[in-house]
Amino acid sequence: MINDFSAVRSASRKLACCSDDEFNAVLLDLADMTESQASELLAANALDLARMDKADPRFDRLQLTEARLRDIAADLRKVASLPSPLGRTLKHNILPNGLELTRVSVPFGVIGIIFEARPNVCFDCFALCLKAGSACVLKGGSDAKDSCTAIVALIHKVLQLHGLPTDSALLLTSHEDTDRLLSARGLVDLIIPRGSSRLINYVRKNARVPVIETGAGVVHCYIDRAADLQKAIPIVVNAKTRRVSVCNALDCLIIHRDRLAGLPAICQPLFDKNVFIEADEDAYKVIQGIAPSLLGRAGGESFGTEFLALRMAVKVVNSLDEALEHIARYGSGHSESIVTEDEEAACRFLNEVDAACVYHNAPTSFTDGAQFGLGAEIGISTQKLHARGPMALEEITTYKWLIKGEGQTRP
Repeated sequence: MINDFSAVRSASRKLACCSDDEFNAVLLDLADMTESQASELLAANALDLARMDKADPRFDRLQLTEARLRDIAADLRKVASLPSPLGRTLKHNILPNGLELTRVSVPFGVIGIIFEARPNVCFDCFALCLKAGSACVLKGGSDAKDSCTAIVALIHKVLQLHGLPTDSALLLTSHEDTDRLLSARGLVDLIIPRGSSRLINYVRKNARVPVIETGAGVVHCYIDRAADLQKAIPIVVNAKTRRVSVCNALDCLIIHRDRLAGLPAICQPLFDKNVFIEADEDAYKVIQGIAPSLLGRAGGESFGTEFLALRMAVKVVNSLDEALEHIARYGSGHSESIVTEDEEAACRFLNEVDAACVYHNAPTSFTDGAQFGLGAEIGISTQKLHARGPMALEEITTYKWLIKGEGQTRP
């Protein structure tokens, strides 16, 4: 395996010599072949799906469809259309001694991505890494093994067509491979884990390679006392039910006590979509007669849980301060939202909530690199060093200093 990592390191040096036009040509051909070879990709995906229970919340993440493959192809073309993040002058200065200093953006080199049952990540991460001039090591979960193998085989085919090394994208498949990747100091420059808190914690504890965490999303939406109910209802429904298995999906609805009369109207469309609600005592009393089979009392683990399913908690608060305190205690720093017509309350929420993405009168479902106009994303960073929020091209480059002199020496 060390030899494989060495080959990827060698491939990264060759990529550093390629032009943006060469990268774009690969991505455009990969988009075309993703559509033309959809049947082969779907057949491989079907093998993975057959091993998973449809009731498993990961099933939706694992599943590929013709429509999703078309969307993936569109994302590949979008990435190809974006400006190159490389070779940009970030700073320029001439010192009093005449030395000329320029800070320019450059590739990381080799980026490892560890993810779970989401085969589309292979496309997203390869496209972004290639466009940013880096080779990638992809470690997918065993649930997506057949899908990822077929996708990376297609990537290799396109790389060969363009005379680029297939080692620019290496697929790992075993748990032992994960440990080797985490220990590949000097051969891998950066590791990005995407998945559950269990996966992220494992990577954090065991990695000897620098890590950027894409943390779990424990997401809240606060309905303020000055909220417009007609805005609040579609915001909550979209945030919770658009795709329940993604990290930006709503986990906990917080509502001001003064707006409790509107809670049944907010919850009815959620019940219509089979969302099970774990409500605190005050909320339970208000909505208990609507859909008894989809309602339970909140317990010790109702708050601070990333459900990734048709399940959600509800918390009643007496003030904005109490809502902010609840989010500070249970939030994961991912995405948080307030619905209010009170500009002062909105300003406080936007300024005081410590999260990568903070919304006013909009659902957290927009936390996505493509939605932010960044193209496909490599993950949502919940940490504060180097990158925060959707990580796209700019966030997966680094920089170096170029210094030009005329024989100056340091006194």
